[in-house]
Amino acid sequence: MNLYFDKNIMSSSALHSDQNLVILLQAGDESAFAEIYNRYALLLYRQANQMLHDPEASKDLVQDLFLTIWSNAQQLKADANLAGYFYIAVRNRVFKLIERGRLKNDYLSSIALYASEINTDTIDALNERDLQQLIDAEIERLPPQMKRVFELSRKEHLSHLEIAERLGISDKTVKKQINKAIKILRVKLRCFMPLGLLMILLFKK
Repeated sequence: MNLYFDKNIMSSSALHSDQNLVILLQAGDESAFAEIYNRYALLLYRQANQMLHDPEASKDLVQDLFLTIWSNAQQLKADANLAGYFYIAVRNRVFKLIERGRLKNDYLSSIALYASEINTDTIDALNERDLQQLIDAEIERLPPQMKRVFELSRKEHLSHLEIAERLGISDKTVKKQINKAIKILRVKLRCFMPLGLLMILLFKK
């Protein structure tokens, strides 16, 4: 399973909304599945690895999740908050690893942080479009240069070096601006969503 993508590759389903992709997936459309994978797999891997501190286990977890999605597509709701669904699915799979005793005790303290976040029912009820509007509104309030840097990273998926070259600033400044933006958004939006879900919504393709 390759979790690293060429950002220039665009599938025939790339312009569809998540909801339309779910409908196509339920009809057996492989390109819709590929697009969902392209949007979410790397972000989910990062979420899992943040909790597990184990790259191989995180890859296996995400692979298993997408195999389950393909095999049980009919169980998805067409109007599902897909980002929220994936966030919950990864978190729950990590917790199952804990229950089976497959994680080192050293990791339990970091994983416990996720257990205290917004509960599953709350996340499932969140409307992704509303959350995205909240995120966009807060991005608009960022200082001009920080906003520009952040949007080049988020929307155009440019590297720090590419952003630095485009804007005529150092890559260290780019990194600093992105980190500050994330901290600001985290504080502003923490009442509405956990950090893991925020990062998925911010950086999905």
